[in-house]
Amino acid sequence: MSYSFSMTSQTKILLIGIDGLILQRAIDSGRAATLATLRADSYFSEMVVDMPTVSGPSWTTLLTGVTQQVHKVIDNDYGNHNLAAAPDLLTQARMLKPEIVTYAAAGWPPLIDPNDVGPVIRTRVADQSTGKHSIFVRDGETNGYETVDVEVAQDAVRAIREIAPDASFVYFCGADEAGHLDGTIEGSYFDAINRIDGLVAQMHHAILERHRMLKEKWLIVITTDHGHRDEGGHGGDSPQERASFVIAHGVGVQHPSWPAQIKPEELVGHLLSTL
Repeated sequence: MSYSFSMTSQTKILLIGIDGLILQRAIDSGRAATLATLRADSYFSEMVVDMPTVSGPSWTTLLTGVTQQVHKVIDNDYGNHNLAAAPDLLTQARMLKPEIVTYAAAGWPPLIDPNDVGPVIRTRVADQSTGKHSIFVRDGETNGYETVDVEVAQDAVRAIREIAPDASFVYFCGADEAGHLDGTIEGSYFDAINRIDGLVAQMHHAILERHRMLKEKWLIVITTDHGHRDEGGHGGDSPQERASFVIAHGVGVQHPSWPAQIKPEELVGHLLSTL
């Protein structure tokens, strides 16, 4: 196994998005050992997401650092959006520090697929041509997230080992898919959480190896866009549907001392301050 050497000295950021995750329920189930460990030894904040509690507006707010009043995403169709006025975390990081390398991997097309609506994460073709940005695009809506999440994680682990991007976003949707199908009390929802927890563990292990070999500093941040009703589904204003969180875990650096409570639109600013 080979590890590339990174010339940048700032803390590297890996933002992991787990769609539709009820964190405490996942931990209490005993099926999320990695998330439980990180939750217990990290910065942690609960968040309340804006209405409507659906992926399009919630992820756009989390990834751009502005509210719906600016980005204009109000549903999953992205009609009449204003993403031109709302650059994403990775684009803002590149603007802040032109020398850095960025990476994104996701199976929900609106987030990064240049041929779909949006995308929220800008394609940045010129930066891709010079190796400053790379994306891994899959279609979980067509091929199923049980398969696609694994592909996303495999490429993310490869990127950590071979590229060591300075700022990354990696997204998983299997828990949300299972929650819609079978609810969030038992069954496939927790099977999906267990699978995703294992994928998070793989990325965490790759980062620990880089720190051990190269003394790199990393910040692993985990969040979600919304919760679910017990019977499955979301979009309403119940506390369980509006519940989100931030876990921020330093590897080779202290966990961040961010405010005890933050809003979804504030996450990008806190992440950028780490670079």
